[in-house]
Amino acid sequence: MSLWLFWLILAFVLGTAEIFTYTAALGLLGGAALLTSGFAAVGVALPVQLLLFTIISITSVVLVRPIALRHMLRPQEIRFGIDALVGKSAYVLQDVSARDGRVRIGDEEWIARAYDETLVIPAGETVDVMEIKGNAALVYPRE
Repeated sequence: MSLWLFWLILAFVLGTAEIFTYTAALGLLGGAALLTSGFAAVGVALPVQLLLFTIISITSVVLVRPIALRHMLRPQEIRFGIDALVGKSAYVLQDVSARDGRVRIGDEEWIARAYDETLVIPAGETVDVMEIKGNAALVYPRE
């Protein structure tokens, strides 16, 4: 078997294993094997291939893997739907209590309830949306 084919098979096996482990290390080793396969195909000697594989592997695992992991494990920054409303300010249209009220969030009117059930927030106040529960916004007055 040709050496370039060995490196290509190794790259495929490591790449496939990466799909099941989600560690970013095996994928980087597979990439190193793929690059080494290219060098082997043009006729580079075996000791140089091993050296290249080692250098590419170490460099990618030490330098690229931490960056890849940071991007893979980053929490979702963009919120969608009603989750995007939490933390926004709202304008009270109708007095808000523990039982009823209405607020305007952006261009939409929402049913509102006081986040602190002991509060009554008068119309005209600016509040913060603390939570969306069902079809009601739970709000708290701004300080």
